[in-house]
Amino acid sequence: MNVLLELLAPVGSREALVAAVESGADAVYLGGKMFGARQYAVNFDDDEMAEAVRFCHLRGVKVLITVNTLVDNSELPELTRYLRFLYRIGVDAVIVQDWGVARIARQVVPELPLHASTQMTIHNLAGVLFAARHGLRRVVLARELSLPEIEYICQNSPIEIEVFIHGALCICYSGQCLMSGMIGGRSGNRGRCAQPCRMNYQLLTEAGDPAPLPEDVGEYLLSPRDLNTIEWLPQLVKAGVASFKIEGRMKRPEYVAVVVDTYRQALNQIGEGADNKAYQIAAEDRRDLAQIFNRDFTTAYLEGRPGREMMSDRRPNNRGTCIGRVSRYQHDVRTAVLRLEEPLMVGDVIDFWVKVGGRVNVTVHRILVNGQEVEQAQPGEQAVIALPSPVRDNDRVFKVFDVRLMNRARAFFNRSEAVRRLAVDVTVTVGVGAPLTISLKDQDGFTASANTAFIGEAALKRPLTDETVTKQVSRIGNTVFEIRCLDIAIDGQVMVPVSEINEARRQAIEALEAARLAVYDRPALAERSGPEITGIPAKPVAANKIKTLLAVNVDTGEKVQAALNAGADIIQFGGENFTALPYTREDYEQAVGMVRRAGKKMVLTIPRLLKEAQLTEMVAAWEWIGELQPDALSIGNVGALEWLRQRTDIPLQGDYPLNVYNKASAKFFQEQGLGALTLSPELNLSQIDVLTASLAGEWECLVHGRLELMISEYCLLGGYLGGRIPGPCRRPCRQGRFMLKDRLGESFPVVTDQYCRMHILNAKELSMLPHVGKLSALGIRRLRVEGKFAPAAEVGVITGRYRELLDQGEQHPRVQSNQWQDWEHHDITRGHYFRGVL
Repeated sequence: MNVLLELLAPVGSREALVAAVESGADAVYLGGKMFGARQYAVNFDDDEMAEAVRFCHLRGVKVLITVNTLVDNSELPELTRYLRFLYRIGVDAVIVQDWGVARIARQVVPELPLHASTQMTIHNLAGVLFAARHGLRRVVLARELSLPEIEYICQNSPIEIEVFIHGALCICYSGQCLMSGMIGGRSGNRGRCAQPCRMNYQLLTEAGDPAPLPEDVGEYLLSPRDLNTIEWLPQLVKAGVASFKIEGRMKRPEYVAVVVDTYRQALNQIGEGADNKAYQIAAEDRRDLAQIFNRDFTTAYLEGRPGREMMSDRRPNNRGTCIGRVSRYQHDVRTAVLRLEEPLMVGDVIDFWVKVGGRVNVTVHRILVNGQEVEQAQPGEQAVIALPSPVRDNDRVFKVFDVRLMNRARAFFNRSEAVRRLAVDVTVTVGVGAPLTISLKDQDGFTASANTAFIGEAALKRPLTDETVTKQVSRIGNTVFEIRCLDIAIDGQVMVPVSEINEARRQAIEALEAARLAVYDRPALAERSGPEITGIPAKPVAANKIKTLLAVNVDTGEKVQAALNAGADIIQFGGENFTALPYTREDYEQAVGMVRRAGKKMVLTIPRLLKEAQLTEMVAAWEWIGELQPDALSIGNVGALEWLRQRTDIPLQGDYPLNVYNKASAKFFQEQGLGALTLSPELNLSQIDVLTASLAGEWECLVHGRLELMISEYCLLGGYLGGRIPGPCRRPCRQGRFMLKDRLGESFPVVTDQYCRMHILNAKELSMLPHVGKLSALGIRRLRVEGKFAPAAEVGVITGRYRELLDQGEQHPRVQSNQWQDWEHHDITRGHYFRGVL
């Protein structure tokens, strides 16, 4: 498909908005005070957002609004109001994560374009086709894709494809991270990520000993470098990418200005299908991108699967640019002599990376070179600066704030007149007996005109001249327009007051602005309210008196048998294998056979992440998988749902990675044919009560086991212990288990699956043993034990305990005595069931 080349900029404040537009963005994305994935940015209230839309549209810049969080049931009425407001003010599209939000938006604002957020974890063509089939106009792909994978999707997609090209990376697949919420109550899926990936960790063996990491490895083992694809833009354009997205709604406006300006100039070199041999990025532009903010740079997965070279394990925040080293420190006068490799100016801020004791930071107030005070020292010179804290010879010096660059960046947003102006041709006509008319035509073909109320009179003393008219008409410096051509036609000796000319100019400019904005006007909305907004009954559905079933999710035949022996009703098998070994046909046949002989139900899990190559493998295995005829297939991604929808009539059920958080998303997936749905583990009991009381369904909740907090295409074990660079991985994941120990002493198991993806599990084991009755009373049809990380014997013990509680209910001795000490160890958690997330 033919695509635009849109440079999409992040906006977290009014200053950043101006910076983005003036530095060359084609579109911006920003959020309101609710429903945005960056709730700790300044963001915009309704009035500010309406003004931001007007500001951008006047300049021909599109505005995309982030409504890309999971939404609570109590927030659905406010969501509906907000969507209608966004429609009325003319935003160009809304970016969504929650399929319930998409469902509501299609009902209440059907003409408002929707884009799939990267939080939807769409990472294959099937996922894109699913989004297109449900009316979305664009998909923001997962950041874990290679260039060939992006190109394949672009070339076969019926809708626009957007990719990230610069900025911070998440180590976890976006939309799949539960770590921030689980350890701190601040959910990334709700826009409040506490960034646990930027914290320091120790890698330990299962015995608790430090893992044998290389000596140069730092402590920030989950902190990726920043994405930088400036050199790859021609290839991305050729691949068919429509929108090039810069990350950074939490960044300062100077960052937005520099990054947008640099990428704008780069994209201007490229035309669709242009010869890429002439494409060049100046060394100064590369330096500016690094100087404004970097954790070092990476191309992430564009070139394939990276190892530790993708990580910024020595520093999780801005490292600046290296400008030289310390020649010597003069203790008596507390000054440092620097051997410069890059310029240093008064006002710069620099970091010293000292060999012992971390880093020393200082603002440069005075520079001496050869005994003379200077404003700027040049490369090759020895610069002397005041430094109260001692440093050592040869310590590296990094500039983390460049006053020259910051001043250039601020010029994009702190001046009263516009930087990017719209060219306008002006025609002025006037004569005796006629008003003075000002006609405008801008560079995009929009026109407007205005007349003076005063009718031209014969001049007695000072007739109008071209100079007088030019002076008055040219006074448009505080507008977005600049005059390209001015044509003045004065018929005879005529007089018109200057004040009248000024008023006509003002009216003509206002009319031209109105003409530009009119193209964004939309028809009035039909008011809709009540239950038809979501298609969900407004009257609560009475909880059915149903038997609660016990499901156990495992990955080996030994665990299947242990769970069956202990009384499991449902076995869930397959998906990601925590042994790091691939499943074989025999594994599946053995598991299905055991379940069938026991007279229980079998659910086969489709891996939640299936890139194109893995889908190809799935095609090869699908015939014999289908022959096994499981009772259901469990899916955790819309790509798998779309793929299976065309290939099987085996019942499908939805797993928790689908992020079913409210009744609208639950209804959406029910409409897609999913029978059972596993609710989001970020819901509390009160939220579950609201959902199950208002919508009938076969609900499942996770009740026991090590919950998965992150899934990453990057493998920490392979990167740091596997010796991947160079050569193949030594597979440390198959030689023992490992843990990440955080600064609070909690240890998070790290496992690798058959696709070499890393999974980080919770440090504490979820246990809802004392509260089985509460969940059953809420109408939960299935309680699920996560047994992939546990040994088979433990799977059997835990399954047996839940079996007892379900069978005996309130009559169970432990329920009556409320004594659980010997059934639960000290290192357990109730998850979010009693606290929820922010």
